[in-house]
Amino acid sequence: MAPNSSRRSGHSRRAQYGQFTGYVLAAVGAALGAVLLGVSLWRPDTFAGLRSTATDAVAPVGGASAVARTESQGLFDSISGYLAAGAQNAALRKEVELARIRLKEAEAVKTENARLKSLMGFSESETKPVAVARLIGSTASSTRRFAYLGAGRDQGVGVGMPVRSPRGIVGRVLEVGNDSSRVLLLADTESVIPVRRSKDEVVAFAEGRGDGKLRIRLINLGINPLKKGDVFVTSGAGGYYRPGIAVAIVQEVTNDGAIAAVISDPAATDFVSVEPIWQPRAVEAAQTPVDEVVGE
Repeated sequence: MAPNSSRRSGHSRRAQYGQFTGYVLAAVGAALGAVLLGVSLWRPDTFAGLRSTATDAVAPVGGASAVARTESQGLFDSISGYLAAGAQNAALRKEVELARIRLKEAEAVKTENARLKSLMGFSESETKPVAVARLIGSTASSTRRFAYLGAGRDQGVGVGMPVRSPRGIVGRVLEVGNDSSRVLLLADTESVIPVRRSKDEVVAFAEGRGDGKLRIRLINLGINPLKKGDVFVTSGAGGYYRPGIAVAIVQEVTNDGAIAAVISDPAATDFVSVEPIWQPRAVEAAQTPVDEVVGE
């Protein structure tokens, strides 16, 4: 016998009951929500205690999450700050290196300006220099000691003229070209210059030894009055050099004089001043042969 089509199965009945229950719960929830909304609008402080209780219950969890958030942000900030600090330190180191280089360049310029000012002072003195030029080379390994000057006949330089730096005598002109000259340095074995001790009238000759030093030979033999550290200057005898220009400083005392170092080291000298011969007539008289004087 065929089943009656008007009867519903158990599955359909359960589905209808579930749907009906959902509708009922939804209606009850809506009604409850409306009641709670009305109460909160009518008396807002009614649920304050519940809200406080709920807030107290979740406060530890919120505090923990806030701490975790803050620490994570601090960690990220520290990492980013460390990376940024590394880049800044590298940039600062580069700036410091550049600053040191610029400082050394400024010191070199300052030294050069002081040297040039000293040379300019020559032109303001009583003896006006013939020329101010640069030493373009010098010999340092042979027994003959020469220097080469970047000025010559076209600049007014002549043979025998004294050459000096801001520190003292360098030598005198030996040969002259159009735009260059050869200078006989004080340390050359053929160089002899009359000198005196700066603090008194002890006179001597400063002879070149060919090794960068000078031999001080006293004119008046006897008790050697020289001491280490004594400074010798030009005496003016011979007519080439005007008196009072620094020449050498004593380093070692000997039986008949001393061994001295040249005060104006050519190796440490850039610019020099070429001065006219102090007493040209005395130099000419010393160079005139004896037979010519007798013939006159």
